[in-house]
Formats: sequence, structure tokens, C-alpha cells
Amino acid sequence: MGSSIFTPFTEQELIPKEEKLEVVKKEKRFGIGIPKETCLDERRLCLTPDAVQVLTNNGHHIIVEAGAGEGSFFSDLQYSEAGAEITDDRRKVFSQGIVLKINPPTDEEIDLLQPNSYLVSALQINLRNKNYFKKLSDKKINAIAFDFITDEYNQLAMVRLIGEIAGNVAILYASELLADSNGLMMGGITGVRPTEVVIIGAGIVGEFATKAAVGLGASVRIFDNSLSKLRRLHAMTDRRIPTSIIDPRELQKSLRRADVVIGALPRMNQAPIVTEDMVKLMKKGSVIIDITIDNGKCVETSELTTMSKPYVMKHGVLHCGLPNLTSRMPRTTTKAVSNFFLSYLLDFDQEGGIENMLLKHNYMKQSLYMYKGRLTKESIATRFGLQYHDINLLIF
Repeated sequence: MGSSIFTPFTEQELIPKEEKLEVVKKEKRFGIGIPKETCLDERRLCLTPDAVQVLTNNGHHIIVEAGAGEGSFFSDLQYSEAGAEITDDRRKVFSQGIVLKINPPTDEEIDLLQPNSYLVSALQINLRNKNYFKKLSDKKINAIAFDFITDEYNQLAMVRLIGEIAGNVAILYASELLADSNGLMMGGITGVRPTEVVIIGAGIVGEFATKAAVGLGASVRIFDNSLSKLRRLHAMTDRRIPTSIIDPRELQKSLRRADVVIGALPRMNQAPIVTEDMVKLMKKGSVIIDITIDNGKCVETSELTTMSKPYVMKHGVLHCGLPNLTSRMPRTTTKAVSNFFLSYLLDFDQEGGIENMLLKHNYMKQSLYMYKGRLTKESIATRFGLQYHDINLLIF
């Protein structure tokens, strides 16, 4: 006689079932618009044909405006063969879910953006005004700035990449300008005094400018207010390069002897380091390249310049204030930027889209300065008198 055991479950319910695992919800493949740059004589681009091919092979739709790659020596045919759609219709390019640009969009370009789309570009905060952020807000745009893109180690990955190129380009271009202004060669020749280079800023740009100048044989001196940065750069150069805290008297002495001055220290909302009186004491025909002019100038007499008119002469000194200095080497810069964005976009794909990335990764939230039209960077809100929204309260 069999005994029966009471159970509230049916026999069917007691049969083991397959374990259900969480499945990442993948977003549909996204469309990426790459417009032709229209301001500052810009020649760089965010993606090379090789990167486009990888993305199209992953199912994404890339629309490139006709002629967008010409400045970087990439043809429409190359992009077309890589799988991109080429169009003359700017509206179509800006209507994509993700728009990749080097420079921030103009007012006219903002009008072409679709609500809730993602804009990825540089910010160049010193060149922006209140109206720029208001227009983006009215369009409910999600905006990511190169300036804020960090990696999982909280390093400003894009800033470092551009900084490496900018430091090298600054010295190479200074060498050209110096030769044109007074016939000096950037470098040490036996029996000839080496050119004197003063670099203000011991960050990434300053580091690579130092390496380039030393490599050409120049005599270099570095100024910064960060002892840790100076110590790192001093050790990196085997203690062969003099370093100094920014003492106005000491700086003025060095500037009077300098043939080239590289401004590589952002001065957002701060007074310039090199005053006009200091510039007046510099040698005639010397060269100033203020690399960080788009984030606050180092030199009081610096002003914004363009590729078509790259420098101005003040007090007998050449002043270059190109905010897109790396555009002088557009193909190299485009390749470097493209390598970064290829992995960046493939990460979106792997994680199931941008929204999933924002939910999962803090460093992704930090790269946003606007989310669905709401300003999420307190420093920007304070500077322009706009309302600030905590990104952590908008995405959770």
C-alpha cells in the first residue's frame, strides 16, 4: 500500500525546468551620420573608410556627406566601397540617430538634428555661447563632448589622444613659422646656439611638445603650477630639461630669450599667464602657439585664427591661435580619432546600445553634457547661467 505525500504542486510543476539567463536587450542597429565640416577650415573627420567597413559589416548604416573626407585625403569612392551611403543631402546626414562631428555644430546644423538623437563632437567651451546650449536643449539633444570622454580607468582618453598629436604638431609648425619669420632652424647645429623653446603646461600636450622639441635639438624650459606634473616630466627626460613653477619674474626672463613659446595650459575662467607687457619684451620674429585657446588662452595677446589665416603679428611676435591645430595633419589625426571611435561604437553595440551603456557605466555618464535637452555639466551651467541637472537623477 503506497503512502501519499501531500503537496500543493502538480506533477507538471515539479518537473525541473530550464534555467533562464538574463539576455541583454539589443537595440536595433543604429544609423550614423558623418557631415562635412563647414567651419574653421576643418579638414579632420571622425571615421576612415576602414572603420566604416567594420561598422557596416556589423550591420550599422553609415551616411557620409559628399566631399566630407576630402580634407583628410579620403574620397567618396573609398567610403562608398566601404559600405557607406554617400549623399549631398545634409538633412539626411543630420537626421541619423548618431551624428559624429569634429567641431560643434553651427546654429543651422543644430536645426537639422532630430530630437533625442546623439551628437558626438568637440565642445570648445571658450568658443561657445549661451544660445548654443539653449538650441540643443530645445531640440532635446543628447550631447557627448570629446573633452569629457573617459575610459574605464577614468582617463580622458580622447583628450590625451588629441593632446599627443597637438604637442608634436605645435613644434613642427613652430619650426615652419620660425624659419619664415627670421630664418632660424629649430634645432642644434654644431657651433650654432640652439633655439630656445618655452613650454607652458606640463600635461599631455606639454609632454609631447617637449619630446618633439628635444628631438629636434632645441633648448627647452617647462613651466607649470603642478609640482607632480613637473616632477613626472623632469624624470621622463632624465632630468635634462629645466622645469619651473610659474613665477612671473622667472617666466619673463625665459620669455625674453625664447624663440618659440607653446601655450599648453587651459585657462578656463582664469587670467592669461603671459601678459601683453611680457610679449612686448620678446624678441622680434619669435613665435607663440597658444594651443589651448579654445579652453582659455595662455597668452593675453592671443586671438582665434583659422587655417586660411593661421597667425597674426603683434608687437613683432607671430601669434598662432588655431583651435584645431591637429587639422594641419588631417590624415594622421583622422586615423587616430577613427581608431578611437571604432572601438567606442563597437562597445555600444556589444552592450546593447547607448542607453544600456549609460545605465551600466559611470564613465559614460560623465561624457554627456546634455541628456534629452537637460544640461548635465555643472561647470557649464555655472559659466553660462543655465539650469543644471544631475545625470544620476535622470538615468537610473
